[in-house]
Amino acid sequence: MSAVLKPHVEAPGIEVTGRAPGQDTLLRPEALAFLARLHRRFEPQRQLRLAARQARQAEFDAGALPAFRGDTRAIREGDWRVAPIPAALLDRRVEITGPVDPKMVINALNSGANCYMADFEDSTTPTWANLIQGQHAMRDAVAGTLEFDGGNGKQYRLKPQAERAVLLVRPRGWHLDEKHVRVDGARMSASLFDLGLFAFHNAGALTARDRGPYFYLPKLQCMEEAALWNAVLDEIEVLLNLPQGAMKATVLIETLPAAFEMDEILHALRSRIVGLNCGRWDYIFSYIKTLRAHRDRVLPERGQVTMTQPFLKAYSELLIQTCHKRGAHAMGGMAAQIPNPRDAEANAAAFARVEADKLREASAGHDGTWVAHPGLIELARGIFDARMPGPHQHDVRRDDVNATAEDLLRPSLGTISTAGFYGNVEVCVRYLAAWLDGNGCVPIHGMMEDAATAEISRAQLWQWLHHADAPAGVGDGREPLHLADGAPVDFALLERALIGLPSKLAADPAIVGASRVQEAIAMLSELSHRGTLADFLTLPAYERID
Repeated sequence: MSAVLKPHVEAPGIEVTGRAPGQDTLLRPEALAFLARLHRRFEPQRQLRLAARQARQAEFDAGALPAFRGDTRAIREGDWRVAPIPAALLDRRVEITGPVDPKMVINALNSGANCYMADFEDSTTPTWANLIQGQHAMRDAVAGTLEFDGGNGKQYRLKPQAERAVLLVRPRGWHLDEKHVRVDGARMSASLFDLGLFAFHNAGALTARDRGPYFYLPKLQCMEEAALWNAVLDEIEVLLNLPQGAMKATVLIETLPAAFEMDEILHALRSRIVGLNCGRWDYIFSYIKTLRAHRDRVLPERGQVTMTQPFLKAYSELLIQTCHKRGAHAMGGMAAQIPNPRDAEANAAAFARVEADKLREASAGHDGTWVAHPGLIELARGIFDARMPGPHQHDVRRDDVNATAEDLLRPSLGTISTAGFYGNVEVCVRYLAAWLDGNGCVPIHGMMEDAATAEISRAQLWQWLHHADAPAGVGDGREPLHLADGAPVDFALLERALIGLPSKLAADPAIVGASRVQEAIAMLSELSHRGTLADFLTLPAYERID
């Protein structure tokens, strides 16, 4: 890590402590004044919402369970719909997601997907250099001038606008700070920095072309957090002289508490929301984290926690029912598999899993889906084309669904294999090492791993280790927790997995972030031994990057 740079004052009350190529063209005084205005108006409300999260989690830790709210029954039972969806977002049958480096941005916009979610959150390590590079890539992409020289004569350029995917941007969540920007001595919200800076530079051009700006909003837990986002977007429209309601949003339902407030979240953003998305990986992580003190809710290994598990099936179907009742899109989840043309057998197995997953989504009534790799677009599109001749499936109302609180919380039966335990350790260490090294989207064993999947691995290890002596039995409530072969789950098992990992990884030339492996091992060990599951892996990791 480099030495701390002397703060550079860019505007009254604002300090920018990071330095990266090209930042001065983005962070002009008027841009900083705009960001500072957002911070000063909304930071107190953000802190109140974060405090409310902690208070609610304390209730869950004390034995309470998430439930549908009594004070919002009128919203759930009311007859209302969200605002009409703009033409550019009517057909979203295949969306691709990924980080915001120039090569990825060009490839994603050129991929043939309907939409591209440019991700400043789970697939981007928020080093200052990455963030500035990403904002430049967004600005140049909107202008149509983005280019990238890949070396060896390989040049990347954007296709004509009519052939490019529709751009949506995902800022970081409410829980994250941007440490390189301080307003009146306090760190700025990462959410407001990411979304605000993008809007400042691009909203006018996008509005003029009826292309937004469009956003994905992550990690929401309740309607009040959605209402805060709505107020922010209202304010930005006023400050930038945009038409009211021009800024549209899709909300990821990727926390367990939010699953109980889908109607309420749609209602809070009803003038600008266009859909909800099944953020399945973060949702599984949130299930573990929210219910971390509940010994009867221990999940089996990640490979067994599929969308056919009752609690995930109920969540997905309730999302479809809720969205279609309100005139919004119900977006499916991520296919994280990476095609491997060098291994025909592995490639066929990966495509079979993707096909089954997308067939489930299309048949259930989803209006579109996510893929992490361009090689999966054709497969996903073919499945949705066959079952969705129109731009969406809003006419599939799913009146057959009656998802109760018990359904959304139902424990999962399953097992933990030795390979599953060791696999979680390896994925978490490899991802964390890459993240610390500046790479937030990492191929590991044929899967594109991001912060969400690493969080599942990390949270499961904590859950298994801290409930090992409890009568959990991975959901059956009868006997202490053991591996499938009868071996105990304990910290000695974790230490064996960690000790053996460096030599295993040293033999793999494809390891990303090899120089940070020992640091990642130490972090995982420390986080696993903590008496309380840390809220997010990326919070302590953020303090270790520039």
